[in-house]
Amino acid sequence: MIRLLLCSLFPCFLLAIEFKVASYNVENLFDALKNGTEYKDYIPGKHNWSKRMVDIKLTNISEVLCDMNADIVALQEIENEGVLIQLQKRLKRVGCAYPYRSIVRKKKTTIRVAILSRFAIVDEREIQVNYSKRDRNILETTVEIDGQTLTLFANHWKAKSRSGYESRRVNYARALMKRIDKLPKNREYLIVGDLNAHYDEYRVLSKRLNDTKGKTGINHILKTIKGEDLVTEELIQRDREGRHFNLWLELAPAKRWSHKYYGHRGSIDHILIPQTLVDRRGIDYVNNSFGVFRAPYLFTREGWINGWVYSGSKHKGKGYSDHLPIYASFSTAPYLAEKVKKAQLQKIEYLYQVEQLSHPVKLENCIVIMKRGSNAIIKQSPKGKAIYIYAAAAGLEEGQRYDLTVSEIATYNGLKEIMRIEQVKKLGSSTLEPYYMQPEELDSQDPLLQNQVFVNLIGVYHNNYFETGDERIPIYFKKKRNRPANGSKLKIFYAHLGYYRKAQLIVYDRKDFQEMEK
Repeated sequence: MIRLLLCSLFPCFLLAIEFKVASYNVENLFDALKNGTEYKDYIPGKHNWSKRMVDIKLTNISEVLCDMNADIVALQEIENEGVLIQLQKRLKRVGCAYPYRSIVRKKKTTIRVAILSRFAIVDEREIQVNYSKRDRNILETTVEIDGQTLTLFANHWKAKSRSGYESRRVNYARALMKRIDKLPKNREYLIVGDLNAHYDEYRVLSKRLNDTKGKTGINHILKTIKGEDLVTEELIQRDREGRHFNLWLELAPAKRWSHKYYGHRGSIDHILIPQTLVDRRGIDYVNNSFGVFRAPYLFTREGWINGWVYSGSKHKGKGYSDHLPIYASFSTAPYLAEKVKKAQLQKIEYLYQVEQLSHPVKLENCIVIMKRGSNAIIKQSPKGKAIYIYAAAAGLEEGQRYDLTVSEIATYNGLKEIMRIEQVKKLGSSTLEPYYMQPEELDSQDPLLQNQVFVNLIGVYHNNYFETGDERIPIYFKKKRNRPANGSKLKIFYAHLGYYRKAQLIVYDRKDFQEMEK
């Protein structure tokens, strides 16, 4: 991209200091001393956890930090200061010294957040999170860089497993914002760490964890959205309302991940910046410097993240972490703005012609013809193509029309899907009947019918197939308990013509069909 640079700024750049900040969840860096707060898998003398395992883990984490070569690193899942000091010593020994450290000192905590820095630490404190005694404190650390200060808020919020409802992460966000609101005006700071929430969590929050009526910690409390849209880089430059820009938005949507959970890519590690880091004063963000550290050794041959290996109830002494590090650069030179890419106006048909999006695409007048959970199917015209929205339709309503800005698509075993939606504009309601397909139009061999919604199908269910007229097509019931007995005659009110290596009918809910007889 072309940067807008004034010649008068050249002297500032010659004297500027540029530095890199990173965040890395190291996946349980424990020592070999028993203190009673370890996870059971890391009790010394059990499960093959020993001084030798600690030594291997320290060596592997040091390799990552040395190769990434950040000047300040926020670390998550550090057991205590003792093992942090061991990591410091190992890094110095291999030529990657970090003279300064900071760590949460809350007692009876299994894992902590910490910071290693090549710049002097001039202040540190902890922000207490008062939801439960087991919640991890947020670490506030201020460093001095060429006579200027930068405050880092290092976080590790509650995960989504084990009663990890969204209210837990909202509580972290509120504690953090309460502290940020007390900072002096124009204070330059960063929010970094594992927030256990996606950059667009408000659109993908699962119903199972939604105990906040859709309000999310990362988006609503930290103000990374405005209305129904994510805060853009352009907006944060003129913001005066305490919003934050999430640096994930600088990457192409397909690259927005640093973690995988059961094969699902996640953007749960974050670096968020306020307006003061793009105000062309003091320390500023270096535009387009955000990235994910993807060294080849951090992946297995199969392409999985090369996490620390624990199998058969034993540590195997190999691997790194189940997260990839993220990083961004900052400078004492003024921020350089750039031209913003506008979304291109397209039709749904265009999404079937490309494998990935190199730029955002705007789809106008999209009607949600079916909505089940956080998934949906949309069309733009009664006779046009339909497309499936996977896990990104939480804010959409069936029967409503929208303008949607799409940033990521995928093809899953042959099924075309929208994976990410960046902007939503609600237009009003629509009559749905013209957008449905009728029984006589069902043709499993016609690829143009993929993702269409068929209504009022009558046929017989037999051995995972639906037989109607001349069609015999695989049928999949999303909930196994809803699967009818062999030989049942069915009337299917709503079915999605999906694709899993071949065309199949998908029935989402018990209310979507009726058993007539056997």
